[in-house]
Amino acid sequence: MGVFDDLVGQERAAATLRRAAAAGADLLAGGRGTGMTHAWLFTGPPGSGREEAARAFTAALFCPDQGCGHCDMCHQVEVGSHPDLEIVRPQGLSYGIKDTRRLILRAAGAPTLGRWRVVLFEDADRATEGASNALLKAIEEPPPKTVWLLCAPSPDDMMITIRSRCRLVTLVTPPTAAVAHVLATRENVPPAMAEFAARAAQGHIDRARRLALDAEARARREAVLSIPRSLTGVGECVMAAERLVKTAEDEAAAVTAVLNESEITELRQAYGEGSTGKGLNRGLIRGGAGALKDLEDRQKSRATRTKRDVIDASLLDLVAFYRDVLAVQFGAHVELASEDRRADLDELARASTPEDTLRRIDAIMRCRRRLASNVSPQMAVESMTISLHRPRL
Repeated sequence: MGVFDDLVGQERAAATLRRAAAAGADLLAGGRGTGMTHAWLFTGPPGSGREEAARAFTAALFCPDQGCGHCDMCHQVEVGSHPDLEIVRPQGLSYGIKDTRRLILRAAGAPTLGRWRVVLFEDADRATEGASNALLKAIEEPPPKTVWLLCAPSPDDMMITIRSRCRLVTLVTPPTAAVAHVLATRENVPPAMAEFAARAAQGHIDRARRLALDAEARARREAVLSIPRSLTGVGECVMAAERLVKTAEDEAAAVTAVLNESEITELRQAYGEGSTGKGLNRGLIRGGAGALKDLEDRQKSRATRTKRDVIDASLLDLVAFYRDVLAVQFGAHVELASEDRRADLDELARASTPEDTLRRIDAIMRCRRRLASNVSPQMAVESMTISLHRPRL
């Protein structure tokens, strides 16, 4: 299998990238390299595989056979150890100008192995305005063999001046059947479970994999989808909001705890804590306290981001649920992401109008916008659950 064979349901994008990789090889060989450019923007809905497509393209640029999938170059890209690949994963709420300037300096170096130097910037839409302006200058005047691969949900999430200088690769939501096939063939998931996970994840490949393989992930989804039925009064709305936010906090803490501890330990060791010998002491040497404070600030930002992402995933499950309610109300013959809760869908469809359902969907989307604007999660989610209970208020 080649590196592009792992891109589920992205045949058109894969064909474009194959041609560009061939053009890149031609350019290195002294040809014109028509079809290869130094800046790319990968866009698509969550779970469509933006980062996977960018990584596959990177492997194809490094690989002598343009992405065979089994050579050392392809393997190094897959595990992230290739010396000419710089992967940027913003873990906090944003990616600042200082980090971007350091990144640009690293990207300016010549390739170690002589082909390309690739910067794969995941979630590039998190770059601040200052960082985006610095990035624009780097993209406008890149070194001859540096390639920038930016990933964002949509072109509109990037500065117009940046996206105008990038070649756009648009990924689509993979079909349910394609995702289910991947789960069944690569993860040995039973067909019924694979179909359920693919349908519930709405084409989000990583989410489908978690639902298929992790019973706790399925339990969390079940808890979220039980919210509409539980909203029988204002008190129940407040309690439902508290449960949702508390679950997000617990999951974010679990995700970041181990990583935080290892980062702090490594930093303390780097600054000499516990060292012995002449001129050394068992505390942090000069500069260590400031570095530790900066690390703790970044970890807090990462924890906040993780919490928001967990809540947002729950909100998207609720949007899918009410979209399915709307489909039932109109008698539309479409695939339902919440088919496993068909009784709840039918009951709510009978007890409300399509206008009520649309107002409920609007309330969820408004909650997402408020969370993105740093509104207190508890307040934003409480307002949403009350609107779900009484959509016309």
